[in-house]
Amino acid sequence: MRQAERAIFDLRRGLPIVLRHQGAQTLVLAVEGLCDATLSAAGTLTGASAALVLSRHRMAALGHVVTAEAVSLVFDQQPMEGELRALAWTRGAALPHGVQVVDADQTNLAALRLLARAQLVPAALAFAVPEAARSAVEHELAGGQLLAVEADEALRLCRSGPGLLTRVSEARVPLAEAENSRFVLFREADGVHEHVAIVIGDPGRWPQAVPVRLHSSCLTGDLFGSLRCDCGEQLRRGVAAINEQGGGVLLYLSQEGRGIGLANKLRAYGLQDEGLDTIDADQVIGFSKDERDFRVAHEMLDQLGIAKVMLLTNNPSKVEALQRAGINVVERQAIYGDVTRQNERYLQTKADRHGHWLHDLLSEQDEPASAEPERLPAPGTAGGA
Repeated sequence: MRQAERAIFDLRRGLPIVLRHQGAQTLVLAVEGLCDATLSAAGTLTGASAALVLSRHRMAALGHVVTAEAVSLVFDQQPMEGELRALAWTRGAALPHGVQVVDADQTNLAALRLLARAQLVPAALAFAVPEAARSAVEHELAGGQLLAVEADEALRLCRSGPGLLTRVSEARVPLAEAENSRFVLFREADGVHEHVAIVIGDPGRWPQAVPVRLHSSCLTGDLFGSLRCDCGEQLRRGVAAINEQGGGVLLYLSQEGRGIGLANKLRAYGLQDEGLDTIDADQVIGFSKDERDFRVAHEMLDQLGIAKVMLLTNNPSKVEALQRAGINVVERQAIYGDVTRQNERYLQTKADRHGHWLHDLLSEQDEPASAEPERLPAPGTAGGA
């Protein structure tokens, strides 16, 4: 799947790629980073108009409920760059008159998934290459100006999760909350993301059920102490709690903004400033309420030799993800930050719409969306599996 991995980097650089499927070719551009010159060049090369590929979440934000994972918008007249950007992520945008909405085919679905994997806005321009333009496109491919990828290969890459992690380097890093700590860095197979296991204490003296926290990176909260969230407090209190219980592991996962990346997280922050909650803001720019893949945590725990854990979390999805992967989560311990004027709405959304177990923190003992079950599900049965 090396070509598909290379395609991710080309898309992030604003370069077009060619997706192939059953003998057909489609030139694909990311709407993010698009300019009129690039749009014009793609149209000249292919001699075709582009369809705009959007996720069902973005379509819902545009006021159109669709059942397919993604759709293609076919226009009577090719929109310019500014109009395409508005349709891709601007709040309050509307579909132009006469646009056709069709379910995305295999190729266009692959394009959208590659963009999501690249942490770009999930909005693609797809130029179906007609027979008359084949020789011109092949010339660009032969000269290295374009990269061609099989659509099926791209879909396999995006379904595969992080792939086999490589344990790259490690060192002792004393922390204020846990002086006896060691950082172990893991790198994903495609080279895009790196994750860190913070190994606290002496593994030979850990409790039988190892205290573990999965913490998704949050630059704004973890490093700068943002008041919009409780991430920084959860990170430091998580390290301290693991240390106090005899040691264990905090997995620091490169999953900024619940997996959408820092750029999109900041876009969502702007929408939250306009009154949307975090879930609705993510939907406006085309994402689901949580794009994270916790298979990476399972792989890290496997490589560290940990199969039985006491999980520090308020998120039922993390418990379910580890249980489905075969990790025996025998106990769950809450890990809270402080409720402030700036983060109260964010925490309320996590309780009401994500189902996080925050009823104690928010003094809502009768809140059904955040009620915790009496006992954790057994491995292999979580989430109704």
